[in-house]
Amino acid sequence: MLRALGLGDLLTAVPALRGLRAAFPRAGITLAAPEWLADVVSRIEAVDALLPTAELAPIDFSRPDLAVNLHGRGPQSVERLLATQPRRLITYADGRWDERVTALEWPAEQHEVLRWCHLLQRHGIHCDPDDFRLAPPGERTGRIVVHPGASTGARRWPAERYAAVARALGPEVVITAGPGEEDLARRVGPNVVAGTLADLVDLVGTARLVLCGDTGVAHVATAYRTPSVLLFGPVPPALWGPRRGPHRALWHGTTGDTFADVPDPGLLRITVEEVLDAAGGVLCESESSAPATSA
Repeated sequence: MLRALGLGDLLTAVPALRGLRAAFPRAGITLAAPEWLADVVSRIEAVDALLPTAELAPIDFSRPDLAVNLHGRGPQSVERLLATQPRRLITYADGRWDERVTALEWPAEQHEVLRWCHLLQRHGIHCDPDDFRLAPPGERTGRIVVHPGASTGARRWPAERYAAVARALGPEVVITAGPGEEDLARRVGPNVVAGTLADLVDLVGTARLVLCGDTGVAHVATAYRTPSVLLFGPVPPALWGPRRGPHRALWHGTTGDTFADVPDPGLLRITVEEVLDAAGGVLCESESSAPATSA
């Protein structure tokens, strides 16, 4: 299976990965994906081996019985998988390929989780799109995670607005930073956490609340059912947001260039007040629905 992308991409493919595991319980299943995702891959409990692979790089594997393209619709990803000489390849693809390839037309407007489940189900492999939860990494804490970073400027809400939210939410706030994001995090607040990916996932998975943009951290919150407020700009939450759970996705109904260097105009329309209102609402809902404990 090829999914050589980022953290959020991996987590939206969890139902598809588990569908493959259930369909082939005795098979050896290898996932070609970036090595830095190894800790998260192990938490999915559907893959036997991670084959470290950069995006659209050659895949160091030979003659699989079945290759599955969970990366895209080609042609590069299709060609990379065909180079492994599989007996059969399942993929989205345009155009004609040889007899080993069984391809579907790419569905343009479909939630990312459903897209990959659809690919497999059309080839007789059952997937449950709601089977995306990860096992809790620990007890829920009182920490509030604010993650200001994102892979592109278009999805990065201004640091000064995150700082205003952090000040309003009080001392339980921790600011998380991915590689190279420490300076950005310090502009938001003093309590900065910049550890390993495993540290970040555990922190988000046990937090009381998460606030961030359309990033991998948002998908970690979804996987662990951590209440979250998610800020969407160039891409609508109907395609990449949480489908259910204790989450609020804020979006002002406009789309744009997700690879732009500057914040999306729609993202900039989200105010500090909106985020604080959504945070209060999702916390009230999640805490009112939590099971009661005896004294």
